[in-house]
Amino acid sequence: MKLDFKKIWPHFIAIAIFLIAALAYFSPVLSGKKLYQNDIVQYKGNASQLLDYRAQGEDIYWTDSAFGGMPTYQLGARYDYDFFDTIDRAIRFLPRPADYLFLYLISFYILMLVMRIPWKIGIIGALAFGFSTYLIIILGVGHNAKAHAIGYFPLVLSGILLVFQKRYLWGFLLTALAMGLELQANHPQMTYYLGLSMVILGIAYFIDAIRKGLLLHFFKSTGILVVAVLLAFGTNSANLMATSEYSKESTRGPSSISINTQGESVEPQQALPYDYITEYSYGLSESLNLIIPSFAGGGSGTTPDADSRSMNYLLGQGIPANYAQEFLNTNVSTYWGAQPIVEAPAYLGVSVVFLAVIALFLIKGRLKWWTLGSILLALLLSYGDNFSFLTKFFIQYVPFYDKFRAVTSIQVIIEFLVPVLAAVGLYHIFNDKTLAVKRKKALLFATAGFGGFLLILILLGGKLFDFAGPSDGYFAQNEQLGTLFVEALRKDRLNMMRADAIKALVSILIMAAIIYTALEKKVTEKVALLVCALVILIDLVSFDLQYVNKEDYVSAREYDNALPYTQADAQIQQDQGHFKVYDLLMSPLTSARASKFHKALGGYHGAKPRRFYDLHRFYFEDENTRPIGVTAQNIQLLSMLNARYVIDQDSTGVLAQRNPLNLGPAWFVKDLKVVENQNEEILQLKNLDGDNHAYITKDQYEKLGSPIIKLDSAATVKLTSYHPEKLTYTTQSNEDGVVLFSEMYYPHGWQATVDGKTVPIVRANYALRAIAVPAGKHEVTMKFEPEVVATGTKIMLASNALLLLLFIGGLFYEFRKSK
Repeated sequence: MKLDFKKIWPHFIAIAIFLIAALAYFSPVLSGKKLYQNDIVQYKGNASQLLDYRAQGEDIYWTDSAFGGMPTYQLGARYDYDFFDTIDRAIRFLPRPADYLFLYLISFYILMLVMRIPWKIGIIGALAFGFSTYLIIILGVGHNAKAHAIGYFPLVLSGILLVFQKRYLWGFLLTALAMGLELQANHPQMTYYLGLSMVILGIAYFIDAIRKGLLLHFFKSTGILVVAVLLAFGTNSANLMATSEYSKESTRGPSSISINTQGESVEPQQALPYDYITEYSYGLSESLNLIIPSFAGGGSGTTPDADSRSMNYLLGQGIPANYAQEFLNTNVSTYWGAQPIVEAPAYLGVSVVFLAVIALFLIKGRLKWWTLGSILLALLLSYGDNFSFLTKFFIQYVPFYDKFRAVTSIQVIIEFLVPVLAAVGLYHIFNDKTLAVKRKKALLFATAGFGGFLLILILLGGKLFDFAGPSDGYFAQNEQLGTLFVEALRKDRLNMMRADAIKALVSILIMAAIIYTALEKKVTEKVALLVCALVILIDLVSFDLQYVNKEDYVSAREYDNALPYTQADAQIQQDQGHFKVYDLLMSPLTSARASKFHKALGGYHGAKPRRFYDLHRFYFEDENTRPIGVTAQNIQLLSMLNARYVIDQDSTGVLAQRNPLNLGPAWFVKDLKVVENQNEEILQLKNLDGDNHAYITKDQYEKLGSPIIKLDSAATVKLTSYHPEKLTYTTQSNEDGVVLFSEMYYPHGWQATVDGKTVPIVRANYALRAIAVPAGKHEVTMKFEPEVVATGTKIMLASNALLLLLFIGGLFYEFRKSK
């Protein structure tokens, strides 16, 4: 079978364009610089212990460098037989984050080929998708897992479409491969949103099958896809099973506490609270950000510039220019949308949306209704509490929807499908099979409608919207600023919107003009496509560069040392013992600074261990969730958690304060106080008094064997060997007793032995491990051997082997078929 290079060379051109585009936008990586991504900096701090062991050739599944101890399943753990990780790394071979942009582009291009879109238009569609503002912004802030998952959206859809095109074998294999890579990206929220869109696609195909009498084909295709997805789940089973296990023990799972910090009864939390889920709810009018990037004032960090009316007002009050600009930069935001904070508007590109609108005039059937249905659902759900009826319905009745926060994230479906429509629209415009009259009419309607809408905003925007921000009231009441300053600020916001609306109008008029001249055969299709591509790129890239540009890069040395190292850290590291550190330089639950240098009580993660989170909420925060520092009450909890040092600062600088009450790695408890439930257990911790007693619920006490403790004041426990997954102790006591360990209780994977004999591990003091130890001298071992990983890796091996055999069989079948 000979290769037809005339058919292949355009794809090499496409790949070359994508490589150049990715490396050009993130060009500083070629000189060794790194894009400063705060989330990645924090992740590396959290996962420092895991990364240190990996550098030595060992992967660990438990770390005590974050939150007092947690599994590494969500910190980048790797598993045996994870061949999809190798495939994924081969695809993303460019320096980060150029690798993710390349993934966006190549994945979308493959989708275009599957949809039978010509390669030139496929390139334009890929560029429109890859440079969509939200997709670039998430790379700027370090949401790499999110970008990773979105990058495989088009590839998953490609496999599904191949199956419905009756190319069953290759559709099955591509779906299994793409879905395996999608799951490998390990961002369940993005995969879930893709799943919602695919459900709507399935409904569209089902209705179409009924109309055309193709139900047998529909059910056959659905069955093939179900098997492909199940196989993909199998290839990721270790990670999926481990994630599922951990989520139940994290803040994403149900709480065992049904009281608040005051001891009052509350509804026990089964998933994320409604207010937390909808904290970032899109404003209804804010939707116009999708086509006019500065409609809502840009991002939260966008401030009035030197030529603004706000600046001129301050100068008119006699304020020096440098002080006025500093005030605006630090206190005033032009953003007036509904969200508490936003990095940048999710701008789709007005030229891309314009082409998508044209497509809606030219296409019909399942593609139109699927894309429209998915876009509309995503937009309505992104409103969150601003469209509460639908949001509450989904939280209550749609499985797993209540596991995810930041409802605006579902707009990734819009970011994905609008470029799909745009490419389809561009294809139909230059497709002679579509009547010329119909194409011109679609162009006219889209231009008149879109252009008229923009013109209304330019001329009447100030009357239609008030441009009022959440801080305007404060500025109005300020004696030095007053209502005149607020009026100037709102005028700045109006002018920003108006300037972008004018740019948008110019963009669509240029695009409409070149398309019309091409339809009139006055310019070639190639020229028209080139102009369209330039308009799209200039439109998107010029805006992207306002938020992710060369100023965001640092040297590799600066990047690796982004979390500040203090003299206090150096002092603590001289202590070679096994202990934890509580860091108050930053909020302990939102900073991984201490995790980078120590075994820390705190960290940075979206799914925190539930028990540590509850302890912190009850005893280390005020009613506004702000850290309260060390008190006479919570120092007892720090002591039981083996916090030997607290890092804080005063007027003299950063200090490493030693905890004089620290209990160490383990101890014999002198008395067990049995309580009825975990509500009572966590409340009673306010009465904790060193090792004099511990609190345990009735069920855990019975599991322990209901021991009667006899006091032996000379009893000792000594940690003799330390590894995150294996700790060895020697105990000495003249009486049977109960040993408490300062390690966080986790009900899965940990095994305890006394002289080699397995004993049950129970929970005490709400968050600690405890075991019963007989009198005498013994060796006690705590070992982490997660069964979920052992089982999951076996399933992964079998699934990968099956997929490989099917792929080889497919190649053999195609070879025989071609012969």
